[in-house]
Amino acid sequence: MRPVGVVGVPGTAEPGGVKGVLGASETRRTQGAPGTQGTPGAPGGTEEPDGSAEPQLPLLTSDDELHRAVIQNDVRAVLLLSGGGPAQDARMPVLRGLGVELWEIDPRGPAHPAHPVLRDAVRPHHVAGFRCRPLTGTGQPSRTGPGRQLLKRLLDVAVAGTLLLLCGPVLGGCALLLRATEGPGVIFRQERVGKDGRLFTLLKFRTHRPADTKESDTRWSVADERRMSPFCRFLRSTSLDELPQLWNVLRGDMSLVGPRPERPFFVDLFSRRHPHYAHRHRMQTGVTGLAQIHGLRGDTSIEDRCRFDNAYIDSWSLWQDFCILLRTVGCLLRRTGS
Repeated sequence: MRPVGVVGVPGTAEPGGVKGVLGASETRRTQGAPGTQGTPGAPGGTEEPDGSAEPQLPLLTSDDELHRAVIQNDVRAVLLLSGGGPAQDARMPVLRGLGVELWEIDPRGPAHPAHPVLRDAVRPHHVAGFRCRPLTGTGQPSRTGPGRQLLKRLLDVAVAGTLLLLCGPVLGGCALLLRATEGPGVIFRQERVGKDGRLFTLLKFRTHRPADTKESDTRWSVADERRMSPFCRFLRSTSLDELPQLWNVLRGDMSLVGPRPERPFFVDLFSRRHPHYAHRHRMQTGVTGLAQIHGLRGDTSIEDRCRFDNAYIDSWSLWQDFCILLRTVGCLLRRTGS
């Protein structure tokens, strides 16, 4: 069974709350929703083939919890019980923005037979064993057409240009301190993979010196690098080392918001290990992104980053970019850089 989210279960702690995310295999069935008398095939919990019950699914009561659960569990479809009320309706835009398919369960319809042949025969009207109807206008991710790409580019130029002017003294001060404490070569240049696999040179303040070019290209560097000086660790923890990338944004190499660019060696490695990693390159790479504001920086799960990046692309909008930029400011103030 493909991963399925269940929303708006009656009788939960919060009306319209999301009663977990289902990602069970074909051999598992769900049971125990209010109003179903515990019959197998009703959303709310899971039952193993031997009849032993699993713990009830977690109650997700905020948009942030819902957002993270859908992405981390790779949810493709969400089943809604009818009559969820205003609280459920308020979560519909969040689900639509994540690009998932939305289905409303027909309360009058019996659970669909489990036999694969029968399931395939009526698949258009059944999801995960339930008779459902598709909700109009759902499951279609936003598209970044030429007009929207132009708007995104105009936003990048305006914001990056303004920040470069405002942060000029900070950039100069960081460069002078690096020159005084670390010697010449304050700007670090490294080849990264951008949109559609195009290579470009990423700019950063140099916070440590690799032994050679091979180490620079293939070493997975993390925030607790022992060779860093205290000032370099400060630059990393505050993300001030990323400020030169505003020039990358002005040049069109990157966007302010998008999947973080990676080195060719790791792009090849991760693309072989994670089937959807290469899909991240459908959009311009960014200085910050959806994965970063959810704490996925440095030595964190590549699979989770991939899911967040692709979810961002599938549901892209200028408003989402604006929200990510605002949340990035909050992350910087909390000094959660990598």
